[in-house]
Amino acid sequence: MEENLINNMETMTGAKALMTAMEKEGVKEVFGLPGGSNLPMYDEFSRCDIRHILVRHEQSASHMADGFGRVSRKPGVCFATSGPGATNILTGIATAQADSSPMIAVTGQVPVAMIGRDAFQESDIIGMANPVVKYAFQPRSAEEVPEAVRKGFYIAETGRPGPVLIDVPKDVQQNEAPMNFPDEFKIQGYHPWYDPDIVAVEKAIDMLLNSEKPIILAGGGTIISSAFAELQSIAETLMLPVVTTFKGKGAFPENHPLSLGPIGMHGHAEANKMMAEADCVLAIGTRFSDRSVGTFEAFEKRLKIIHMDVDPAEIGKNQTASLAVVGDVRTSLRIMVKLLLQRAIKKTDDSLWLKHVKETKEYWKENLKLHPGEMGAAKILRKLRELLPRESIVTTEVGQHQMWASLFYDVIQPGTFFSSTGLGTMGWGFPASIGAKVARPDVPVVDIAGDGSFSMTENSLATAVLEDIPVIAFVLNNSTLGMVAQWQRTFYDRRMVGVDQGGCPDYVKLAESYGAQGIRAQSMDELDKAIKSALSSDVATVIDIPIDPEEDVLPFVAPGTSLSDMILPS
Repeated sequence: MEENLINNMETMTGAKALMTAMEKEGVKEVFGLPGGSNLPMYDEFSRCDIRHILVRHEQSASHMADGFGRVSRKPGVCFATSGPGATNILTGIATAQADSSPMIAVTGQVPVAMIGRDAFQESDIIGMANPVVKYAFQPRSAEEVPEAVRKGFYIAETGRPGPVLIDVPKDVQQNEAPMNFPDEFKIQGYHPWYDPDIVAVEKAIDMLLNSEKPIILAGGGTIISSAFAELQSIAETLMLPVVTTFKGKGAFPENHPLSLGPIGMHGHAEANKMMAEADCVLAIGTRFSDRSVGTFEAFEKRLKIIHMDVDPAEIGKNQTASLAVVGDVRTSLRIMVKLLLQRAIKKTDDSLWLKHVKETKEYWKENLKLHPGEMGAAKILRKLRELLPRESIVTTEVGQHQMWASLFYDVIQPGTFFSSTGLGTMGWGFPASIGAKVARPDVPVVDIAGDGSFSMTENSLATAVLEDIPVIAFVLNNSTLGMVAQWQRTFYDRRMVGVDQGGCPDYVKLAESYGAQGIRAQSMDELDKAIKSALSSDVATVIDIPIDPEEDVLPFVAPGTSLSDMILPS
């Protein structure tokens, strides 16, 4: 019988099996760069239906795959060769791991017999990547390839999503074998948590109802599970104010009356104030990072925490949970909605707590001091919000602009805002926007950037132009590494070292050199025209917006302090 099974299998190379297996997973696009050790895989692109999108640097390939994965909720795929090609994607893999983004990274490797012999362009990428992947595979024979791919995709997109590495030696790519593409398989020790804990959900409802100052904290897990409707239903039924982590920004419409915006180091003043006063929090899909909650001890003091998360390892890691609800958060929230309907619970907006929340929100709306100049960050980002269609997807780089986006760019349609929040990877946003645009070519995609971050991966303009991926780079240009400069002004007595970018390069000329559209906007009228021009363009656009290098991001929660100790604009 086994002999008949083998006879019915198609014989093919490991490289062809790799591509066939990915096609079976629904892969339509791959971001990558060829080299000596992955050429057999690349040869198969000429014989398959997968689009190869050429990058200028492997790190950008991994960021593109990351952006694709966050938007599509399916693993983005990046390819790199062995040695430096593989090591170049490590930052992207670590970024995806930190933000729970589904990704498949496929690297070439030297032939099996040369592994461990310091061969040309050999690196132990499995050993290097193990701390920052969900799993890593290295098939040692061609027939192992299909199962490695099937398992890799399953691991990457189930439970708490994350990156998976598949490292394929060159001879494994070249050798032929009868191939079996499995539909069923077992992975020892890997059991994603799906079943909802109904008893825990019931207890959570009771805790919220018995609290005087309850609040919802929505984290990135809310976006990953697409639990938008469920979150809004619960907030409106129980009349609970909603704050988010920065990664959770956009889990809840920020123009909703119950929305207070993000908390944390650069959170909204009203969000931080209300979070500091709450007595019970429904925390959904968050790891309680230090950037979100300030000091761990101060955050949980006098606060009952209901921690809802798909990853049991997060429960109690940073904050003490009064109640754990382990499972997919969308499933758990759906159970909560059903139980609330069964119990006919419907709160009104006349509670003292909600009245206080509304008053605080209105106070800071009217009294938060903004940069007085015409081209202050708040005015710039509110103009972008005004002109962008609500379904537009926004990525950000890392730095001051990222935090200004947190403060002043309201996400109206849930699940349309993405940033590197865990690892804080400069250069992530622009290639990620390209990946996002590939996943959603039907909507505008904008990268809110700073000059420092954009400079790190601006060569992805070549990919955007040559592959007809018309994204928009929205560059808040203070010719400075702005976040570092702000810290030096605030904590280091203005000893400014290593932050001056010298006004180099000219981003309009840079864009034009790649065949993209470059526009400089030095007034609100020019900015209005630039955004409209970018939205109507069929090529990538860079909008260079000079801003005051002395403008700080405020409010600000200094490291090692609590949310209630915000530094406010004077």
